[in-house]
Amino acid sequence: MINTILVTGGAGFLGSHLCERLLNEGNNVICVDNFSTGSKDNILHLYGDPRFEIIRHDINLPLYVEVDQIYNLACPASPVHYQLDPVQTIKTNVHGSINLLGLAKRTKARILQASTSEVYGDPEVHPQPESYCGMVNPIGKRSCYDEGKRCAESLFFDYHRQYQMDIRVARIFNTYGPRMHPDDGRVVSNFIMQALQDKEITIYGDGHQTRSFCYVDDLVDGLMRLMNTENVVGPVNLGNDGEFSMQELAEKVIRLTGSSSRLSYHPLPMDDPRQRRPDLRQAKEKLGWNPSVALEDGLVLTINYFSKLALDNVEVNTFDFMMSESS
Repeated sequence: MINTILVTGGAGFLGSHLCERLLNEGNNVICVDNFSTGSKDNILHLYGDPRFEIIRHDINLPLYVEVDQIYNLACPASPVHYQLDPVQTIKTNVHGSINLLGLAKRTKARILQASTSEVYGDPEVHPQPESYCGMVNPIGKRSCYDEGKRCAESLFFDYHRQYQMDIRVARIFNTYGPRMHPDDGRVVSNFIMQALQDKEITIYGDGHQTRSFCYVDDLVDGLMRLMNTENVVGPVNLGNDGEFSMQELAEKVIRLTGSSSRLSYHPLPMDDPRQRRPDLRQAKEKLGWNPSVALEDGLVLTINYFSKLALDNVEVNTFDFMMSESS
């Protein structure tokens, strides 16, 4: 069945990969982005496809299109970007969700919210199951994103209960791969860019904090499985349950790039989680989904992508508050 599918944030890192995959499966795709953090370069190769449409639009304003499915990925996802304009970040999560839920209600479309592992905050339960309510600082610098996503989840479930809306909620853990922005403050892109330029690898804290890293192709597959599986509303964790310390990641990047970089340790940013790993039992049992790309294999693909960029023209952001290793 050919669907018309709306992808908000479709010119971003994750959204562009999703648009490409949906087109490859024969769907009509409407990509909506205000290009505040998304890039036309990410979707340039899709321009000639007659089934692909681009609309420059901010989801804080109502949108009127006819669609069968909606993937809501519209929100800055890196600390650098979501902390630049925290009020706008909250508005995108709250007002934007209300507008898209209204669109889905009118068109009777199934709608998926791209939520985040950040709803778990600095977790006291490890690994994190969907039943865990989290430990989030509601007034910290990260709260515009953390609490914005938590409020968006609440809106989705209230629309589901009150209006019987057909919703899906995915809690996305750290995702990496080609088309990440080179200076977006996420740990994978930071480490790779610093290594490629033989700069010091900046580690915040003692390097023992742990994260799990999911390659973008696996994540896109998980989103599509959740969208197209009947009777699974969520929330469902999507990520890779392999767990690595920041020091382990840095050492892998140095080895894979052949860099002469050394590790440099700095104070840990406020509210940076000590550990983060998804409990994937629901995704495995209900969606039949399991990530397949090993970290080193995905890092090689990502390093190859960054190696092709004009490195001399790219600066890695070094503001402490922007360099949270949770992303």
